[in-house]
Amino acid sequence: MGNEDIYSAIGEGRLKENRSVSRLVNDAVRRREGKLTEQGALLVLTGKYTGRSPKDRFIVLDETTRDTVAFGKTNLPLSEEAFSRIREKVKAHMADRDMFLVKARAGASEKETLKIDVLCENAAQALFATQIFIKDNGRQGKPDFTVVAVPSLMLSGKEDGVNSEAGILISFKERLVIVCGTCYLGEIKKSIFSVMNYLMPEDGILPMHCSANTDESGNTALFFGLSGTGKTTLSADSKRILIGDDEHGWADDGVFNFEGGCYAKTINLDKEKEKEIYQAIRFGSLLENVVVNKNGEPDYTDATLTENTRCTYPIGYIDNASSKGTGSIPRTILFLTADAFGVLPPVSRLTKEGAMYHFMSGYTSKLAGTERGIVNPETTFSALFGEPFMPRRIEEYARLLGEKIEAHETDVYLINTGWTGGAYGTGKRVPLKYTRLMVEAAIEGRLKDAEYEKDHVFNLDIPTEVDGIPKELLHPRRLWKDAEEYDRTSLMLAERFKENFKRFPDADDTIRMAGPF
Repeated sequence: MGNEDIYSAIGEGRLKENRSVSRLVNDAVRRREGKLTEQGALLVLTGKYTGRSPKDRFIVLDETTRDTVAFGKTNLPLSEEAFSRIREKVKAHMADRDMFLVKARAGASEKETLKIDVLCENAAQALFATQIFIKDNGRQGKPDFTVVAVPSLMLSGKEDGVNSEAGILISFKERLVIVCGTCYLGEIKKSIFSVMNYLMPEDGILPMHCSANTDESGNTALFFGLSGTGKTTLSADSKRILIGDDEHGWADDGVFNFEGGCYAKTINLDKEKEKEIYQAIRFGSLLENVVVNKNGEPDYTDATLTENTRCTYPIGYIDNASSKGTGSIPRTILFLTADAFGVLPPVSRLTKEGAMYHFMSGYTSKLAGTERGIVNPETTFSALFGEPFMPRRIEEYARLLGEKIEAHETDVYLINTGWTGGAYGTGKRVPLKYTRLMVEAAIEGRLKDAEYEKDHVFNLDIPTEVDGIPKELLHPRRLWKDAEEYDRTSLMLAERFKENFKRFPDADDTIRMAGPF
């Protein structure tokens, strides 16, 4: 079925197509969807939903997705009948409302791009789509995929075959995404990311939840890491060119950004440490759930509404960003982890199999409930460093990564940006200046021919020296006052790695053996 009926359901004269940024800002303010801050950014509050709603994300189960989507807790199945009923509700809902249409595309590669139409009930959503995706205003013909965002349409939970009033519903058969019951802007972005992550492997392209940068000579690097690992900070290097900060594809001829904008966290945003993001918050950008004072000045330390405060802006607002959104084949991959147990080395080299193991593991740690005085770290495993957005089997993406590492002889390193000399509460965070030096050495190829020693717990190769780094920092055990406690803690974490990897019973033994001993 095509989606012509979706468009024809909109009342005559009520479709507002490809409006300029300034006009969308004016529309949003006039319609009381948001207000301008002192810096000129549009501020919107999203109400009940201030983050993604993973329990409300469904993929339609049909004859194709039955065999290609890894249905389960991450990818919830929705029947075709339920989707069809909700589709009719959406059409009825749009009939007496103004709707905004943004024509855009996902994928900066001319060969591998997804033409998308984003139909929005709110002008603020249209501004978001305009700034986060790649502009495609002059496009003729039908889109490859359509997103319909109608936040004021509330579903009826189980009666509609879903879990609540909200729904993020993806039908690959109908090439249609429906987002309803939630105003959180990230659902629009991440639904298209999920679509790309499903479609790209069919063409041998590895979709990645990572940031990417390069230099004038084409030395491209990828940064993978979960929240709090330093991915944004380390990839935003004034000496290098930012390709993108969040979503990329790795094709045979190089990497490309899926997006044309950035969706940055702003909680505790520091003007000095994160200058690029700070100066990007101006007219045309969009703040989400940020608290402001009576003068319209944002308070980025205020988490009253949510810790997940955000800013959206086009990547062109970053001074050293790539205008093309593409880069050459990556020479270096960096897996970032913030190990709060303080036992992983700050830098180690991974084999192809080791890279696949850590890609499938996606480890970091988080500090649980510190506001209640509980400081024990918790392990967090999110396969591919972005499992909630990956519709296919984890092994499929890992196989693609392994093939590309082998074909292009890409170097892979595990970087611990977390604690050393003890766990959180006893040890100290690895100094950022040293992490930067290690990242620099990896990207410049200075670790390629270094001398290495084997870590006999985690099965990692640790360089014996790195320019500018104290030697004792490279081996965590040497910085612990109690070596026996280090041994106990490292064995505990190694066991958690192995326990987590049991979820991949079909993984090749060479990959399993590349993990902790």
